[in-house]
Amino acid sequence: MNRDEQLLRGRVYGHDHDDPDPGPLPWQTYAALVGGPLDGLLLDITGWLPEEVDDGAALPTEVSRWPGGRALYDSRPGEPRTAGPGVSCRLYHSGDTP
Repeated sequence: MNRDEQLLRGRVYGHDHDDPDPGPLPWQTYAALVGGPLDGLLLDITGWLPEEVDDGAALPTEVSRWPGGRALYDSRPGEPRTAGPGVSCRLYHSGDTP
C-alpha cells in the first residue's frame, strides 16, 4: 500500500487527509466504497433517495487511473441495504473515467 492509499483509509470521501476528525458522524448515512482507488472510504449518502444510491456515483479523485478523473462506483442489485444512520450499503468500483 502506497502513501496515498494509506491516507485514504478510515475516513469519509471528500474530507482532507489532515482533517482532525475525518471519520464518520453518528447521525449521517454512508455507503462503503469497495475496490478501486477509493477502497475503504465512506461516501456520505445522507438524504439520497434509494434510486440515487442505485444509480451509483462518479467521484472526482486524483488517485484514479486518470488523475483528476472520476472513479465510478455502483450498487449491486439485490444487495441488502439498511435504513438510518451508519453504513447502510456498499458501492463497488466499476471503472475510472477521465
